[in-house]
Amino acid sequence: MGTMLQRGGLELGTVPETLNVTAPEAIEAIHREYLAAGADVILANTFGANRFKAEKAGIDLAAMVEAGVKTAKRAIGGAPGKYAALDIGPCGRVLQPAGDLPFDEAVEVFAEVVRAGTAAGADFILLETFTDLYELKAAVIAAKENSDLPIFATMSFEANGTTFFGASVESMVMTLEALGVAALGVNCSLGPKQLAPVVKRILAATRLPVLVQPNAGLPVMEGGATRYDITPEEFAACVKIFVGEGVRFVGGCCGTTPEYIKLTKSMISGMAPVKTAAAPRGGICSPSRQARFERVTVIGERLNPTGKKALQAALRAHDMDFVLREAIREEEQGAEVLDINMGLPDIDEPAMLAEAVREIQAVTDLPLQLDSASPAALERAARIYNGKPLLNSVNGKKESLDAVLPIAKKYGCAVLGLTLDENGIPKDAEARLAIARRIVAAAEAAGLRREDIYIDCLMMTVSAQPDQAHETMRAISLVKRELGVKTVLGVSNVSFGLPARPIINRTMLAMALASGLDAPIMNPGDAGMTETVAAARVLLEQDVDSKEYIEKYGAAAPQQAPSAKEDTPQIGYAIARGLKDEAAKAAAALLIKHPPLEIVEREIIPALDAVGKDYESGKIFLPQLIKSAEAAKAAFEVLRAELVKTSGDTQKGKKIVIATVHGDIHDIGKNIVKVILENYNFNVTDLGKDVPPQRVLEAVRETGAKLVGLSALMTTTVASMKDTIELLRKECPDVKVIVGGAVLTESLAEYTGADRYAKDAMETVRYADSL
Repeated sequence: MGTMLQRGGLELGTVPETLNVTAPEAIEAIHREYLAAGADVILANTFGANRFKAEKAGIDLAAMVEAGVKTAKRAIGGAPGKYAALDIGPCGRVLQPAGDLPFDEAVEVFAEVVRAGTAAGADFILLETFTDLYELKAAVIAAKENSDLPIFATMSFEANGTTFFGASVESMVMTLEALGVAALGVNCSLGPKQLAPVVKRILAATRLPVLVQPNAGLPVMEGGATRYDITPEEFAACVKIFVGEGVRFVGGCCGTTPEYIKLTKSMISGMAPVKTAAAPRGGICSPSRQARFERVTVIGERLNPTGKKALQAALRAHDMDFVLREAIREEEQGAEVLDINMGLPDIDEPAMLAEAVREIQAVTDLPLQLDSASPAALERAARIYNGKPLLNSVNGKKESLDAVLPIAKKYGCAVLGLTLDENGIPKDAEARLAIARRIVAAAEAAGLRREDIYIDCLMMTVSAQPDQAHETMRAISLVKRELGVKTVLGVSNVSFGLPARPIINRTMLAMALASGLDAPIMNPGDAGMTETVAAARVLLEQDVDSKEYIEKYGAAAPQQAPSAKEDTPQIGYAIARGLKDEAAKAAAALLIKHPPLEIVEREIIPALDAVGKDYESGKIFLPQLIKSAEAAKAAFEVLRAELVKTSGDTQKGKKIVIATVHGDIHDIGKNIVKVILENYNFNVTDLGKDVPPQRVLEAVRETGAKLVGLSALMTTTVASMKDTIELLRKECPDVKVIVGGAVLTESLAEYTGADRYAKDAMETVRYADSL
């Protein structure tokens, strides 16, 4: 749609969706061109329609969306086998905690569009071009809560196989399958050749129908106009390969004119759908990491206040940094999933559990097990969880099944069932199996797959009930054999009341693993327990060639990680892990003995540099980069007053002007660059979005800045970027210009006349620092 409107002379700065109201005949004509080319589905011109765009354009959102859908329906005119989809793209804001948009507000932003589009008669909903899995989940929930229409969902992936926000292909598939979408896949970002590896990974991971809409390659400028570097023939040939591999829905994104669709339709005509061989797989995930429980999987138990006075005190004092330190420590000690329980009688558990989940997910990419006896707390946390969590727990009581299973189904969760019911915990294994069977049947009836059901056969205290350890092991074996589900067990319960508890715990763990236990809930800082897990993986043929075991224990005897009492994070560690309060405290402590500028130069900047390198190498992703920048900012704020007193204005001469160019109303990337630059102590003047060239020039003269950063997301505004740079060259020839944005490439940057192209925020910092 953007390509076609650009061809038709769309005026810079015009919100394309407003044409649904002001020029519906022009939109309908474009739809008819694609229908004539053979398209089966028409996407309503609603991709960017949301409250933020509507407010800017001064137009009613519902009217804009309804007109878009009705125009698409009118173009179809009732033709059989033709459909009009409500097209919804990202809202243009970053969700908390990386940004400022609360999750539930994001849900409502999308809900407004869904309600209007559904009322106008859309045939299904297409959520496309998302790069943040969290935002996509908000959009899916909005669609599920406000419409019965089928949902298709696609994300945009980089060449490295992750999205801009770090979501992996496998986490996208796992999350969207659990949320119940009808089809999923990839669109935009790259041409079909570059998308081929991503498409293969999607097909290997899902049994759902797969949708692929590539760009017509990458944009290039010729004679002041934009074209794309893949011809219709090349495009259609690549898409035909996708169909042969099992893709069910194909189409085009940026740059694909009707000619691309016509040739593609012709080339795939008569091809039969190919069934893919993806096997059903369970598991849970964060946006970038999955736990599939296909080998012994350690679930960290330290974030449960039962019997932990320090954690109880932290929760009552609302000391979230203590919680984050424990989460990070468990990850460093080898946990692969974190159990998160905030259950104390004198705190607001639903609010605290939701906050803990949101904040923990900002500092670690481990998948989480949400642990509460309160369905209200489970629902609140499951709703705002980024990815697919494991709910701990449901049990055999009818009221528990009725309360928890709908939560798991709605929010795309796996569920952990406890083998107890109205009569308590049965003493024999067969009775526990009967309860497990009841839980599995109820969960499947509620719409959960068996792969998403886990069973905890419950560990009793052996000092009080000596026969129960054996019954628990028998129950694990029975559940594995009879039901074929994964098993979880809180191992350390076995040793309450006995001396030298670690001896009992690690022996019980070994015996439970031999009985078929898949995931112990345990303290990953217990060296004996972690040694038992490592050995079990070797003996169960889960550690190929004993590689991990040798790597861990071959060089030297393992050392237990320090406890929270023994180890206080230093400023570099706090910045690396995104701990704002810890970074501020560490900066204050350093100020006692060191001058502030020395702390900035020797501690903060090197820490940020290390984080930047991790980001550039793909070890961490954008949310972690932002959290580290915020931690550095917290440390710097402690130093700022002292810096001004001792060194004057440390930002003098480090002034930068940044702006999104005229006609472009997207600023997510620019805002991220601003955050990172400020934490390298640059004085940034942010002119916002849709900034005319003259305003950029004025800001340079007002500030004396020697560097300007310009951003563009749309190919239509690359010309504006060129105009701005030409004006700066004429009036301020000594000013350097760096450019970036989703649409920009090295060749486009060269076309604009920029001094430097930056593929991301860290490259901007490197260039600014070199000047």
